[in-house]
Amino acid sequence: MLFLIGSIVLTSYLTLSFKVTQRLRINTFQAIVFNYLFCVITGSLFNGYFPVTDAALQQPWFPWAVAMGIIFICTFNVIAFTTQQLGVSVASVANKLSLAIPFIFSVFLYNEPIGAVKLLGIVLALLAVYLTVKPGIASSRKRNSWLLLLPPLLFAASGLLDTLIKYTEQRFLDGTNNNDFLITAFASAAGLGLLALGILVLTGRQQLEYKAVLAGAAIGIPNYFSIWFLVAVLRQYAGNSSAIIPVNNMSIVLFSALAAWLLFKERLSLTNWLGILLSVCAIALLAFG
Repeated sequence: MLFLIGSIVLTSYLTLSFKVTQRLRINTFQAIVFNYLFCVITGSLFNGYFPVTDAALQQPWFPWAVAMGIIFICTFNVIAFTTQQLGVSVASVANKLSLAIPFIFSVFLYNEPIGAVKLLGIVLALLAVYLTVKPGIASSRKRNSWLLLLPPLLFAASGLLDTLIKYTEQRFLDGTNNNDFLITAFASAAGLGLLALGILVLTGRQQLEYKAVLAGAAIGIPNYFSIWFLVAVLRQYAGNSSAIIPVNNMSIVLFSALAAWLLFKERLSLTNWLGILLSVCAIALLAFG
């Protein structure tokens, strides 16, 4: 149970942290780049070795780890921007409902059956995203209409990432190389981010912020352990993993919404709360249907 709580709290913390970086006027992109650098450092120290070696380059999963790293950093930036512009609850719902997308891919790639209950779950997932982001989030400031494209973009990006993780896990990973794969993906994200940041700094578009390095550590270390806790709880309940993931996702959605309300006074309309409730129902239907 402690592993599950750790996964819920730390994953929610990651989304909430972007509100903090916004309020402290910390460069979010730089914080995300350094976050992945600290993920690599934390994972390597925690496991006692650095897995990105010449031998890793020859592994069949290596190109997929690089691809995942690219999607990692792109998706994390979308999460951050969505959180800062539309709120923690919106980002959390769009992110965690993305499990509907790998399910759809599973129907075509692995011929998994689709029943009426899971089909209803997909419909509710789409409706939940719409209701959660519908203009009516209690706020006095006007929003540009294009910002409402962020949740569907996050929904699609997170779903693509989940699909890639599932495909790679089934095709290439056997339990002994999971950590090597994960840290390689983090290293890929860090490398791409540092390259982009280097170009921005050298061209004078940005200046390196020491606060962003500290924020990267504050995000990156919990980021690594949020995944470590999830893997640990899945191992602990190996015979019931299909139930653990939806419970984890439902709890993250609810915990994030409550924490945002308490910590940042993030107010939602009844329509938005209905969307959050539907998101929990959708996750349950997709998992248990």
